[in-house]
Amino acid sequence: MTRLSPSNGGLSRRSLLTAAGAAGLTISFMGSNADAAADLRGRKMVVIVCRGGMDGLSVSPPVGDPDYAGLRKAIAIPGDAALKLDGTFGLHPALESIHAMAGKGQARIAPAMASPDRARSHFEAQDVLETGAAGVYSTDSGWLNRAVQALRPDGKVQALSVGATAPLILRGKAQAASWSPGAAGEGSPRLPALLTDLYADDPLLAPAFAQGLRTEAMAETATMTASASTSPPAMSGGGVQAFVRQGQNAARGIGRTVAGFMIQPSGPQIVALSAEGFDTHANQGAAQGQLATRLAYLDALVDGLREGLGDSWSETVVVCATEFGRTARVNGTGGTDHGTGSTALLMGGALKSGGIVGDWPTLKANALYEGRDTAPTVDSRALFKGLLRDHMGVDRKALDTLVFPDSVGVAPITGLT
Repeated sequence: MTRLSPSNGGLSRRSLLTAAGAAGLTISFMGSNADAAADLRGRKMVVIVCRGGMDGLSVSPPVGDPDYAGLRKAIAIPGDAALKLDGTFGLHPALESIHAMAGKGQARIAPAMASPDRARSHFEAQDVLETGAAGVYSTDSGWLNRAVQALRPDGKVQALSVGATAPLILRGKAQAASWSPGAAGEGSPRLPALLTDLYADDPLLAPAFAQGLRTEAMAETATMTASASTSPPAMSGGGVQAFVRQGQNAARGIGRTVAGFMIQPSGPQIVALSAEGFDTHANQGAAQGQLATRLAYLDALVDGLREGLGDSWSETVVVCATEFGRTARVNGTGGTDHGTGSTALLMGGALKSGGIVGDWPTLKANALYEGRDTAPTVDSRALFKGLLRDHMGVDRKALDTLVFPDSVGVAPITGLT
């Protein structure tokens, strides 16, 4: 995979073309099909797949739910630490930029969303989330790729896959350009575990996530080689914080660079990328810890997109979704296990302000799914359908048959954009 180095913003069309040419990279959206963006009136959609099972009860802690603190114990986000959204929900304190967007009516949460799959296997759940099918392994193309097909059968709607391997969600008949960020210079920090595909069939990758997210050396191993590693070096509190800041800077740079591609004439309207490392079985932490580090990177990535898009942010929607949530109860190792419902994050200047998306099932014992998980109240297909129909203009029939096969009974969620 050819890699272009992310910059700190200020990208020009000439610099992008020069860098692409020097790297031998063919990026089809840099062609002359300017009518594509015009037909969509500049509308853009970014999908970030948060791999590993992102813990929704920490992303958007329901601090106003009377059962939350008792279930979560030491990993509960304190009410005075959560970034308040309403009387029930806040955001994790690492999501400062997204919280600022929420204050402007540009961010919302769907706190109990799940795909149709109810298995707690990463690979099966990711397959269903990304293919948009009702069952596992029933198709080998992704719903976002099929949405591109539905938008413009002639192939002029441009799509971009970010990462060393195209995520399943954007694989299929519709051609998509690809870009993989490389190191900005010798010794430059990498965004840990971002842009790596769990479908690489490498049994060393998942263990590397668990131990490597808090150190630069192990993060680089997980991202670039997924090879075996020794125990991470000891780091002082100041060292950890410096590492987190480095990761945030790298994430923000990636977001700005992707945005630089998107705002070019004939740039991509559809972008897909992956964020890794959310399988927090142990040492998950509350306001600080392993999960906080991952969320800080995600927050910076989204903020980089917002900064880089400039005026185009007003015509953009970003959605972050995960394959499943995690157990409502903390486990014996200070983490959480594979669950069901989780939080989806919606951001963008094109988003309509409002409250939570879907109903909150509460965390009462008799309301938990199978007595252990957040019960899903939103089908992920309904959320994605609503964004594709109202924001990107995909026809309802195409959504029910092509994009999400055999889903006529799943109605789009309206009023999001």
